[in-house]
Amino acid sequence: MHMSGMTLIVKNISSWVKFLIALFGIYIIVFGDFTPGGGFAGGVIIASSYILLTLAFGREFVRKNQSLNCALVLTCFGALAFAIIAIIPMLHETAGFFSNFIYKGRLFGDNLEFCLMGSGTIAIAEFAIGLIVASATFLVIQNLFIFRVRKSK
Repeated sequence: MHMSGMTLIVKNISSWVKFLIALFGIYIIVFGDFTPGGGFAGGVIIASSYILLTLAFGREFVRKNQSLNCALVLTCFGALAFAIIAIIPMLHETAGFFSNFIYKGRLFGDNLEFCLMGSGTIAIAEFAIGLIVASATFLVIQNLFIFRVRKSK
């Protein structure tokens, strides 16, 4: 019987740790506009949870659970969201490209309870960047695994 991946202990630990790694990556993205980190660092951390699963279970297991087409769609969606966040202020006749259209009552009126006064659109852009980096890093690593397998045959 051929067993792909690593031992049962590594597989069990990896399946538990992947949630903690992804949660830490989300934390880095959420607080990236106030603390060191952000979308890029958080996206790489989230992608590392999939890399851990690839190393523990083998690439076929990860490809069954996360297809390359889905990762490509997520990358494109993140890039589109980032572009929209950059262009929306120009439609609202504010200062221009990447201007903070959330602040000063442009989106929420005078109700500032739900307004991101400190960071404005940066927090939303961090989520888009995190989505781009996580899915693109996943794509790069999976393609490197595919290329290595094909080359070694």
